[in-house]
Amino acid sequence: MSEQTNGSETPVLELRGLCKSFGGLQATRQVSLRMMPGDRKAIIGPNGAGKTTLFNLITGIYPVSSGQLFLYGRDVTKWPSHRRTAMGMARTFQVTHLFPKLTVFDNLLLAINGLRSSKFVMWRFLSSYKDVYEKAERLLSDAGFLDRKDTEVRNLSHGEQRQLEIVLGLASDPKILLLDEPAAGLSSGETSEMARFLMNLDPKLAILLIEHDMDVVFDVASQISVLHFGEILETGTPAQIHASAKVQEIYLGTG
Repeated sequence: MSEQTNGSETPVLELRGLCKSFGGLQATRQVSLRMMPGDRKAIIGPNGAGKTTLFNLITGIYPVSSGQLFLYGRDVTKWPSHRRTAMGMARTFQVTHLFPKLTVFDNLLLAINGLRSSKFVMWRFLSSYKDVYEKAERLLSDAGFLDRKDTEVRNLSHGEQRQLEIVLGLASDPKILLLDEPAAGLSSGETSEMARFLMNLDPKLAILLIEHDMDVVFDVASQISVLHFGEILETGTPAQIHASAKVQEIYLGTG
């Protein structure tokens, strides 16, 4: 049973000793983490460290072997993914899941309406979904994408497509957003744009990201945890992690 606190004292997300084993392989070991509203945290580590496995445990794709996971003080360890989404969790993936021949606006309309129990009704005009249209326009405006609403997704740059996927992730009005390598495959210029884009998101939104691009991590995150062989080796500010000889040796390659 978790502590029942009120207001901003309750963590948006709390992991307590999460472990996951695949046969004889222990992919995560006793991972604990707390996210408060507005937190910007990152998980880094070499390939095979267990970062994506950890995200799959948090979002309910994999069941945990042991440990507990809480959303707003509720034990959701055994909840399926869709119930966690309804509680305010959203996630993006390393590979984009967009409809390239549809416009930016149409992609967002589908994302918003796909979350509703009614979905689209074939005999209703799309224009009758006024609240869906208004929400799509608001999300695009907040993200600085309104000028590209009628652009087909295939005509966006790769960096813009990655940003759009994050906007689609915001369609469920999440309280915590999990970003799986948002800068993957981006050029250096697009990486800088991505960092600015993430820093301009709602300051009340908690963001947890896994990322290989250290420029994005150091720009966006106020706290970084280093995952190594499935366990958290060290946690600290960007300056502390950058200065850590242990981290440099196993991850940054300067040891």
